[in-house]
Amino acid sequence: MAINSVSTSSSPGSGVLSSAGIGSGLDVNSIVTALVNAKKSGPQAQITSKATQTNALLTGLASLSSALSSLQSSLSKLTQTSTFASFSATLADSAIGTTSTLSSAQPGSYALVVGNLATAQKRGSDAYASTTAIGAGNLTLTVGANSSTVAISATDTVADIAAKINAASGNPGVSATVVNGTSGAQLLLSSTKTGVANGFSISADVTSSAGLTTLANKLNTAGATEAKDAQLSLDGIAITSATNSVSGAIDGVTINLAAAGSTTLTVSRDNSVATKAVQDFVSAYNSYTATVGTLSSYDKASGQGGILLGDTTLNSVQRAIGSVLSGKVAGNSIGSLAALGITRSADGTLAVDSTKLTSALDSNPSVVQDLFAGPNGYANRLNTALDGFTASGGVISTRQQSLTDSLSKLNTQQSQLDARMSVYEKQLRDQYTQLDTLMSSLNNTSSYLTGALAQLEATYTRKN
Repeated sequence: MAINSVSTSSSPGSGVLSSAGIGSGLDVNSIVTALVNAKKSGPQAQITSKATQTNALLTGLASLSSALSSLQSSLSKLTQTSTFASFSATLADSAIGTTSTLSSAQPGSYALVVGNLATAQKRGSDAYASTTAIGAGNLTLTVGANSSTVAISATDTVADIAAKINAASGNPGVSATVVNGTSGAQLLLSSTKTGVANGFSISADVTSSAGLTTLANKLNTAGATEAKDAQLSLDGIAITSATNSVSGAIDGVTINLAAAGSTTLTVSRDNSVATKAVQDFVSAYNSYTATVGTLSSYDKASGQGGILLGDTTLNSVQRAIGSVLSGKVAGNSIGSLAALGITRSADGTLAVDSTKLTSALDSNPSVVQDLFAGPNGYANRLNTALDGFTASGGVISTRQQSLTDSLSKLNTQQSQLDARMSVYEKQLRDQYTQLDTLMSSLNNTSSYLTGALAQLEATYTRKN
């Protein structure tokens, strides 16, 4: 601690003390610092040691928690039955369309013939000058059982009519636009959805002008592009669809039509999702194993141990996970991870026999599903076991909170120690200041007496 200059008065002839130690000739700053450090070193070492150990434990628990969270995340797919009931559907001629599947699909091959695609109805008006007013009245648009009436004013052009149709409240599914061709502006109406059921009709009421009635009659006349349903067949069975996305024709399969023609639709089991889920789990487990190995390691040469070597929480985690994975699934014909092709290596990591796993998925997908996603399956049991450690309020978070509280207490102890040492340092400096003052006074008195005696001696010498 820096000390400001101290001034004090002494006996006649004394000087001013401007720095600690001037009067006594002692290195006061060094002496005070040494005394404070000596008194502080013991409790400071205890606080520092405990803080270092606590922070190390928090770091280790954070690494363990991260590894367990990753392992638990990898179980998500394995707990879902859909992971083991995945299918793919393909069209031999991809130009005819694309496909998608659900877990309810079944393997099979089908002859697909697409006669025509579903289309939306489109009708156009005669050509008008862009500024021509069509005439006043009311237009009624109807799609199925739904209709909407649009009021048209005497000054409205085809562009104005298009805007009013598009903005109409309760528009039943008709879109309007204006095409400016070589002959003029033409109003074009289109159904917003494909299929016969979504075709529209348009009419003008009896109060409408001749011009508006003529427009309505033109737009209500069938043209080259009328609404059609998609026409197709599967193995000779006729199918119609209002849209080109055909669902329900085959359970769990959707066919998105793009062109007419003939091709073969093939539905087959897709094991890639389940295989990836198993491999992701094995990778996450091996990452967890590597983390545990680091946290619980011991180097004989240096005598240094891992952060969580011998830690009760880490030991509990290892026992819980080992208990689940080393056990068997009762009532399951595969029964164990090893029988599925997932075996433990000498270093504790897991390895996957892809051939064995694929064979099991091909021949017994429901059994593999039960092995992981069943009530007693590995994924569900391991997920439950991990919850006890990773969940909010679980073992790890509770332990971390306790350690954080300990750090807070150590910070308080550190502040208290610093405050005590500050008081102690001030006391020492006050004591040495008083000593300095006394020594300075004594030195000045000594100098005065020495001078006075010298003068007496000189006087005596001159007289004799």
